Amino acid sequence: MTGEQPGSPQTRRGLVGTLLDRFGHLLRELSKFATVGGFAFLIDFALFNYLTSRHGVEELTAKTISTVIAATVAFVGNRFWTWRHRQRNNAAREYALFFFFNAVGLGITVACLALSRYGLGAIWPAVFQTRLADNLASYIVGTGLATLFRFWSYRRFVFVEAGTPTVPQVNPDRDHGA
Repeated sequence: MTGEQPGSPQTRRGLVGTLLDRFGHLLRELSKFATVGGFAFLIDFALFNYLTSRHGVEELTAKTISTVIAATVAFVGNRFWTWRHRQRNNAAREYALFFFFNAVGLGITVACLALSRYGLGAIWPAVFQTRLADNLASYIVGTGLATLFRFWSYRRFVFVEAGTPTVPQVNPDRDHGA
């Protein structure tokens, strides 16, 4: 009755509507990624502080342990919620790549902590060799940079869209001669 075809796609009006139409899927993925990451962050934060304050574990060792445990939780959340709509063709490949990129993210986070504690801490130990400085360097700066890297790498290499080649494709039927 309105003159529209049944099943025609609905679009929003205005700049915000256009942006939501175009990037809404990315916003939903980013929101889910942030939720999973927030939960993993809480596990990481609590475990790191528990290990360092209650058990006297050295900071870099505690950070590595807490990150590995939190990353396992994040893998499950991202695989089965954030990117559940993406193809699942090789779970071992996804798991290996996820933890590889998590290791890079861990390296970014630990590098920020080490730079603060041992680099700047050598100059100003009263400021940079404190629990507050460790938490700021690790969880604000390090986790922020590592999160940006992880979102990009998981989306691009780990949880790929259907039809996205994971390795360069070769066309064996192409005519090479004549």
